[in-house]
Amino acid sequence: MSQPDAAPAPPDAPAGSPFASLAEFVALPRVTGLALSPDARRLAVSVQTLDADRKKWVSALWEIDPAGERAPRRLTRSAPGESAPVFAPDGSLLFTSARPDPGAGGGDGAGDPRPALWSLPADGGEARLVVGHPGGIGGVTVAADSGDVVVVASAVPGATDAEDDAARRKARKDAGVSAVLHESYPVRHWDSDLGPDTSHLFWAGRLPAEDPSGAPGEPVALRDLTPDARPPSGGGDDPSLSPDGTLLLLAESVPDGPAGRRNRVALLETATGDSRPLVDDPLADVYAARFSPDGSAVVCVREALSSYAEPPDYTLLHVDVATGEIRDLTRGFDRWPSAPQFSADGSAVYFLADDDGRHALFRVPVAGGEPVRLTGDGAYSDLRVARDGSALYALRSAYDEPPAPVRLDPEAPLQRPDPLPSPGALGPLPGTLHEVTATAADGARVQSWLVLPEGASADSPAPLLLWVHGGPLMSWNSWSWRWCPWVMAARGYAVLLPNPALSQGFGQDFVRRGWGSWGEAPYTDLMAAVDAALERPDLDAARTAAMGGSFGGYMANWIATRTDRFAAIVTHASLWHLDSFLGTTDAAYYWEKEWGDPLTDPRRYEQNSPHRFADAIRTPMLVIHGDHDYRVPIGEALQLWYGLQKRGVPSKFLYFPDENHWVLTPGNSTVWYETVLAFLAEHVLGDQWRRPELL
Repeated sequence: MSQPDAAPAPPDAPAGSPFASLAEFVALPRVTGLALSPDARRLAVSVQTLDADRKKWVSALWEIDPAGERAPRRLTRSAPGESAPVFAPDGSLLFTSARPDPGAGGGDGAGDPRPALWSLPADGGEARLVVGHPGGIGGVTVAADSGDVVVVASAVPGATDAEDDAARRKARKDAGVSAVLHESYPVRHWDSDLGPDTSHLFWAGRLPAEDPSGAPGEPVALRDLTPDARPPSGGGDDPSLSPDGTLLLLAESVPDGPAGRRNRVALLETATGDSRPLVDDPLADVYAARFSPDGSAVVCVREALSSYAEPPDYTLLHVDVATGEIRDLTRGFDRWPSAPQFSADGSAVYFLADDDGRHALFRVPVAGGEPVRLTGDGAYSDLRVARDGSALYALRSAYDEPPAPVRLDPEAPLQRPDPLPSPGALGPLPGTLHEVTATAADGARVQSWLVLPEGASADSPAPLLLWVHGGPLMSWNSWSWRWCPWVMAARGYAVLLPNPALSQGFGQDFVRRGWGSWGEAPYTDLMAAVDAALERPDLDAARTAAMGGSFGGYMANWIATRTDRFAAIVTHASLWHLDSFLGTTDAAYYWEKEWGDPLTDPRRYEQNSPHRFADAIRTPMLVIHGDHDYRVPIGEALQLWYGLQKRGVPSKFLYFPDENHWVLTPGNSTVWYETVLAFLAEHVLGDQWRRPELL
């Protein structure tokens, strides 16, 4: 059933805009996961839509014409959905799905469906299951030339094969055992408890061809390439096969001092399982490794470990596989490169990096030279390189455009590609997007995006909502379904999305301005951005609110202790008590590098923890948190909520027992927006409080 909106759309909301109705908004199709066929004649994407009960989002695979001439065509239709598409050299499309298949062996030994690897023939027909495992298939990598396959699957300690794995899982379930014994830190990650099973890498080799008679073939025998994998490190993340399938790159998590972890890149021989470190830097995390087209070289990301004095810094490394020689491809480049991959001929490397409120595509020559920015506005992801070098393909989004596939020239700078035909259409947006800048107290430039609702003018100024991003080492630069300002704009709010100190994409010095001092430059930058925006006559300085999630939630809490200029504050998954957060988050060693040990060096905690200044809060606050949030555990919200209630601050607590750091189900997402909008309407617009109907 459709969920009721918290407040009716304003009269000037554009007719037909899906953002005016939360029921229509959550039903909009969402494009993810781009794949390109070896001959560059087919693109595939995952498209998320609501299931028949409107209780969850499910993915289906669609084919996109790279030439932009044919309309998109849906390829899969199962109820559980399909995701993670990747093409094999023969043109077949591999994907993961928990769809049922009689006798497939893709369950856990107790009747629970688990994702398996399926194959859809290049010339059409029915998909067939090709690889299953009791722990489910969590990922796949394919050798570009040989077609060999390695899958990621969870296995329990000591299991010798899939049958033994299923038996051990069943034995635990039959005995009513859920306990996990940990022998090293950490024990949780984001929203998952680590152990007793962990990710392993399994060799599947070349998948068998489909039997012309349609008879089921013999199941693929998996060979464990990482049999010694144990929590918390698993068998390696983000694996990548060499073109001939003989070598496998993986990011290994290894100890880094007491209770610490870091990543190194290892090289594993698929025939024997023997491995060796390829790039092992005690001062850095190294990951995102990819082979050159001929397999002779590797490109990877080096992230210098942060310290009390310095934030992390990033560069790209070029590594010769035979000699181990390492060269820095982006030395002196004052941005943070990510997701590198080689050009079709191996002479250059493409990568992505935040740059001035955009997530841009760059190209750097392997032989040396300055990176060239290939894209202008927009945020790019899922880059795919045509093997003949004729084109690049990616998903592009912006704050006024959701992700859609695009085709790019491999070398032209500052492109603005037209989107290819893609499933779904938004219709008109309920406002316009603007870029605004402010000057901070120390002279730094602070860039922001401003979503302005339809009808805002000097005669009818819009209330302003300050929305602070998470991270903190990120920036507002792309479309977000979860944090969508257009839902607010459809109700008449202007939304300011600033990139204050600590935001990436503005240079290393800009990050340093807020390092270890979250309550200083990041706060004053935000206030400068608000002041600059409110100089516009179409914004109403008397009706303002602030909100944010994660680090943005921290800043919302900090703002509440520093000023009463806002009529309401919404804080989601927020840090409140930095001392307690450090000991309960899923990666305490990361944060302790920046803040220090709270017992021996408490200065930064004392200066930056909002809970120490709770007596100063006067602004009504809405606290939101999910109990499965292990990055910012629920204790932060419980302490904040108690502190507000004890001090008589007008406040409400929206609690999700089964959500994590985000809110991922349609029903809960709907009531999230309903509650936020109702709270803002009460305190910013002066409306009567309207409790969401299902709460």
